[in-house]
Amino acid sequence: MKIVASNKKAYFNYEIIESLEAGIALLGSEVKSMREGRVSLKDSYAEIRNGEVFLLHMNISPYEQANIFNHEPLREKKLLLHRQEIKRLIGKIREKGYTLIPTKVLFNEKGKVKVEVSLAKGKRTYEKKRAIKERDLEREVRAELKKRLR
Repeated sequence: MKIVASNKKAYFNYEIIESLEAGIALLGSEVKSMREGRVSLKDSYAEIRNGEVFLLHMNISPYEQANIFNHEPLREKKLLLHRQEIKRLIGKIREKGYTLIPTKVLFNEKGKVKVEVSLAKGKRTYEKKRAIKERDLEREVRAELKKRLR
């Protein structure tokens, strides 16, 4: 599996409850642009409408060789999930504070584009500050250990 893009901000801003892998309906120029790694998950999210899941605000840069047949960079993309998975997600999203966030875009062993979509709950400001403090403390401890081992 080759990871094309990951949403690092999602792990900081949200508490990831569960993840699942979904297919995605793309145009040819979008796939070629993804193979070059020209995709961004920043500020993207998934929305369920009429029993279908759509990915919004995922930016796939235009493919230069596609000229007039190029795609729109911010167009809605349909995620391909089983009906039972969608029903389960609808039930979970109705709970307070849950949302669907894409965390990774990857190519599987067969060369198909897959999106890892995570059910997430937004973190509060104090939780984010605590995470920053813990990260800084851990970094200082590692630096001190490295310094003592020399």
